This record gives sequence, structure tokens and C-alpha cells, in this order.
Amino acid sequence: MVNETHGHKPRTQAAHRSRRWFMNKALLAGGVSAVAVMGGYAATQAGAETTAAADTSASPSASPSGPPAGGPGGGPMAIAYDDFVGVTTDGTVIDDLYAIHSTGVSTTPVVRAAAAFVDSLTDDQKSSTLYEVDADQWLEWTNVDSNDRDGLALRDMTENQSGLALKLLKAALSARGLKQANSIRKLNQYLGEYSGDTTKALNEDAYWFTVMGTPSATEAWGFQFEGHHLVINYFVLGDQVVMTPTFMGSEPTKITYDGVNYHLFREETTAGLKLLRSLNSTQFAAALSDQEKSGDDLSVGAYQDNNVVPYAGVKGSDLNRRQQQLLLDLAEVYVGYQDEGHARVRMREIEKHLDDTYFLWMGEYEDDSAFYYRIHSPVVLIEYDAQHPLAWHEEEDGSSASPSASASGTPSASASTLPGGAPGGQSAEPTQQHIHTIIRTPNGNDYGVDLLKLHLATDH
Repeated sequence: MVNETHGHKPRTQAAHRSRRWFMNKALLAGGVSAVAVMGGYAATQAGAETTAAADTSASPSASPSGPPAGGPGGGPMAIAYDDFVGVTTDGTVIDDLYAIHSTGVSTTPVVRAAAAFVDSLTDDQKSSTLYEVDADQWLEWTNVDSNDRDGLALRDMTENQSGLALKLLKAALSARGLKQANSIRKLNQYLGEYSGDTTKALNEDAYWFTVMGTPSATEAWGFQFEGHHLVINYFVLGDQVVMTPTFMGSEPTKITYDGVNYHLFREETTAGLKLLRSLNSTQFAAALSDQEKSGDDLSVGAYQDNNVVPYAGVKGSDLNRRQQQLLLDLAEVYVGYQDEGHARVRMREIEKHLDDTYFLWMGEYEDDSAFYYRIHSPVVLIEYDAQHPLAWHEEEDGSSASPSASASGTPSASASTLPGGAPGGQSAEPTQQHIHTIIRTPNGNDYGVDLLKLHLATDH
């Protein structure tokens, strides 16, 4: 597919896959030893963070029939776009869930913002940033603190380009979503200062943009914004938008930095607890998983696009009206990170399947407990997971450790030990100071794949 607007052929699939896949699969399959080539603190923590994610046996309903093996050590690897099926409950896609239709919500602001950003790029930048609309690039995202990414990073843009890039992000997200994204980036900067090294992937500008297709009011296109703890996939077709998978996380989540008090994922935490505590004893027993909370229970993170996740938990049809509203309120916390108009469209889609929506809980349920929960229906899958600490720890008195106090820690410290000598890694107890979340569109419409297939079949 040729980008007619700019006279530039977007990057093809094979040009970058081998290098990118080798590094990402080494991260997932080989742990710390496999990422030594990356060097420094970023490599060490990336290995620790992804090793646990690769072991789906600890997930509440993960299946070995998820992403195919093939990376070093037999670990999971990104599938090709043509092999994408999507998250299902049994390997079979439910048909006729999605349709091309008018939402009545304009996409003009995001189309204009994307076009302006693309127009600002040099030819060399376009060659590494623009892809075909059905590129494998969609599926090759990772949330680890790696510099091995495609596209153009904020730190490598001119002031004008970075301004246009952030305007694109602003157009795609709600005010709350933009604040969340900026806060995640800011705490990534903090983590770099805490580790004593902000020169690699631990800073607020180590986030990359890629654009798939040509920004258009009628044709399919989209963009990806990717970096440590923050990945946004944004697909557009006419006035329809699919903003999944979207991954958001942070370590730490609650801290004072540069005079600003941050408390990320507070709404996700409190809304989840509120729904759980509304359940009666029978509902509670159905919602509670019989598996113990581990340090990493996310089942549909990076490289898990085709995972099989059976329904589990208490069913929406078994909730009363107040509880059903609390379930919708919880889902809206995540959906509401995209622009308000399309968030309303998405919530109507989710509400349509409310009776067939399941809520699962794993772990304790005190205000400060480390727990996992999942919302799962034919059209949405949301996971919240309080994970084991990898890169940061609180002082014994509960105060926040300052970057300057730990700057003497070597960047190449062991992933099994946090700066300052506190225990970390997979053996450490999970904590609300390290949270991962993800929202997906099951049954084939992550990355807008199902809509693109319908578009190509009916309109071309």
C-alpha cells in the first residue's frame, strides 16, 4: 500500500522483524542473562519484568495455546498480522460482534493532528515511522524499558515535531487520559533518576510514535505510541475508533516528585474494591479465584494477542442493578482514557453485553492489598494487576525514596535486588506500588483488525 498523501511507501514487514523479534524474545524468554547485551539498568529490569510475564502458567486463565513459541529458549514471540485471531475464550472467534457504522462522533481533530505530525517528518524519519495499515508493527509492542523500538522517539524530534506529536496524543485521549499518560512518562523519568541513569529508556521522552496507513477521514489508518509502562494502539476508520490494546502501568505509583503528589491507578483500585465489596456471600464466592495471587498474573499483555482466556468469576446477569452499574463504572475508568465521545460509544457497546460480562478477583481485598481483577465479556477484557517490585522500594518508615538518595546505586545492579538492597524480582511480594493494567477488544477487533477486514471486504 502506498501512502499517496506523502508519496512515500510505508515500511514493509520484513525490513525490521528479525532484529526486533530477537531482542524482544530474548527479553521474554531468557531473563537477565539474555538481555545483558542491552547493558545497564534498563536491560536488567527489562529482563526481570518480562520473564514473569512470559510465564503464563501463573495467570488465572492463561492458556499454552496463546502466542506461538519460537524465541530464544522457546519463549513467546509476536505473531504476524495475518495470523492474528484475537483473545478468545476457547480458540473460536464469536462472529458478528463488530460492524462498520456511523458513530456520530467526529474524528476530524485526530486526523488533522496526525496529518500535521506526518507532514513535519523528514524523508528519513518517514522511512522508519510510516507503515502499511496492516503492518506487523501493530503487534510488536512491548511495555518493557527497552530502546529497541521502531518509529520516532519524542527525544529525537525537533521541538516543533514533538509539539505536533503531543497534540496528536491530546486529540486521541480525554483530558484524564492525557494526564494519566503524562504522569506515567513523568514517573518513568523519576525511575531513571532513582536508578542513576536517565540516558536510556528510563526518561519521559523515551516514547516512540509509528503511524500505520495514511491519516484519512474515510480510509483506515492508525498510530501506536509505545514506551515503558505505556502503550497506546489507536485505529481509525471513518468516525469509528478502536483504542486497544492499551497498556498502562507504573512503578512506583504513589510518590511526591518535583513537588507534585502522584497517585496513579487510584481510581482503578478503589472502583475495583467498591464493586467487590458490594457483592453478597454467594456472589463473592463466585468472583473469587481459587488461585493465589502471584507477582505477575496478567494474562493478555505483550505477545499474548491470541491468548485463550476462559470466562471466570461472577456473571453480570447474577448482579443486581446497583452492582451492574458499579461494574460499568469500573469499566469506564479504563474506557474513559480515550476521548470522551468515542468513550461513550465504547461504553454503549460494553453495556450491550453486560449480562455476559464476568468479574474475577484474585488476592486479598484490603485498601492497600496487592490484588488482581479482570472484567471479561465478548467485547472487552480489562486486567488490573498489582505486581512484584522490580526497580523501586519504599523506605522502611513508609516514606518515598528520593532519586538523589539512591543515585549512587549502580545501573547494572542485579534484577533480584532493588536499589538500596531491598528484595525485588519474582520472589518479592506484590505491591500497589507496581501496577500493570491493560484493556483489549476480544474476538478479533484489537488494533481494529475486524473492522479493517470488513472495510476491505465491503468497500474495496
